[in-house]
Amino acid sequence: MGGFVEAARIRVREARSALDAAREAGDVYAAAVAEEELEDALRIAEAHGVDTEDERS
Repeated sequence: MGGFVEAARIRVREARSALDAAREAGDVYAAAVAEEELEDALRIAEAHGVDTEDERS
């Protein structure tokens, strides 16, 4: 499960980064898409017991 855990953490980290970048750029559409991606990534990680608290960019 190590590969899955790492992939889940990377997905969360990248989604948070994309959301931050979209907000910084003032791109409302990109922020909405990134927020949905982050919510999905967090939901999947949580469902599988993956800790994502430290996955900040």
